[in-house]
Amino acid sequence: MKASGIKYLVGQGIDNVWKNRMMAFASFCVLLVSLLLVGLSVLAYFNVTSIIGGIEQKNEVIVYLDDDTDDEALEQIGNNLRGMPNVTGVNFYSKEEAYESLKASMAEYEVLFESLGDDNPLVDAYRIKVGDISEISATIAQIRNFDHIYSIRAPYDFVNILVQLRRILTLVMGAIILAMVIVSMVIISNTTKTSVYSRREEIQIMKYVGATDSFIRFPFFVEGMVTGFFAGVIAFVLTAVVYKAVVETLQNQVALLSIIGMGNIIQFSDIYLPVAASYVIGGALIGAVGSSISTRKYINV
Repeated sequence: MKASGIKYLVGQGIDNVWKNRMMAFASFCVLLVSLLLVGLSVLAYFNVTSIIGGIEQKNEVIVYLDDDTDDEALEQIGNNLRGMPNVTGVNFYSKEEAYESLKASMAEYEVLFESLGDDNPLVDAYRIKVGDISEISATIAQIRNFDHIYSIRAPYDFVNILVQLRRILTLVMGAIILAMVIVSMVIISNTTKTSVYSRREEIQIMKYVGATDSFIRFPFFVEGMVTGFFAGVIAFVLTAVVYKAVVETLQNQVALLSIIGMGNIIQFSDIYLPVAASYVIGGALIGAVGSSISTRKYINV
């Protein structure tokens, strides 16, 4: 097809949006609501996952060392821990630091500490953080093979709860998002078919006078793309307003956020580009493909 022909068909598709503005508006509204439902569900899933990730990062494994571990062995153990693939953070916690912290937290037992004199009953330790808490057991098993390991303390029960919570959340949110997508596609398909049905006579006349299938479909393709594009733009604007309002409300609950680790909630400024692209491209693509496919029934005359 020549460039002039493509230009003509594109112009026809854009003109059809205005000529059939009532049906175009109906398609626009359905696309808008569908994009919002799916988009907000996905954003909610990502944020809850991020929140759980923030809680996971608060978990800490403490590796206690033998009391007779010398400085060279301490350094070697630290290097070995840092070299482990599932370890994301390693901090040395000397027995002197631990002793002073214990004394500060038990100030009412000052007499007990005075009776110990210069004798420090504690041992040096490493505090580590793991990247994937579901692999914490395997990581600890590797650490136990190191020399000079006295004991290891890990929050196994809490880790198991988080792993189960994340698994359940993934299944539930995945089912909700899938249901949203299916319902949205069904509604969009039916609305698009209604829009095309209202112009079935126009399509059949074009077919009778010799218009090719691609010539008939292309303006509908452009019309659906334009409608979907604007639906995506408005969906992005509404999402930005709602998302920022919700985040601002949550962040005002400072005490609650610090307890549950919600400091890791995703800021809209960090994701606005992929969100905008997803809405605009998704809306345009769904509108275009839906309109084009729905003409098939009325082209076969």
